Amino acid sequence: MKRREQALLFLRKAAQDESLLDAVLECDSVSDEVVGFHCQQAAEKMLKALLSDLGIAFHKTHELGALMDSLARSGAPLPDEFENLDVLTPFGAVYRYDDYDGTESLNRAETRALLKSLRAWVEDRLRSRTVLEAT
Repeated sequence: MKRREQALLFLRKAAQDESLLDAVLECDSVSDEVVGFHCQQAAEKMLKALLSDLGIAFHKTHELGALMDSLARSGAPLPDEFENLDVLTPFGAVYRYDDYDGTESLNRAETRALLKSLRAWVEDRLRSRTVLEAT
């Protein structure tokens, strides 16, 4: 699969997580663990989309910090507004199998807004790369 095709696949998969989030974000019967998992998954796939498009290899990981570091090393660091994105990492693996103690509550609306901003930033980067490649 070509880099751009892989990137677009990751974005489509992230959109599936985002769609589920939009359906359950305000549903009290859906736990923060489940909402956090899909937030983490959407963020992970968006970061992997950009890495794929840039042709940067990455290991199979749920560690958002590692993906963010790879982007920074490649010359495509995330803007400061995403510096704490890796707080979602435990939702991708740890809280899927261990109890979530809820000591740090998940601000669902704030996290969803952050994901919307991340998507816009990633899509803008992909569009910019398309323009540059065409010239």
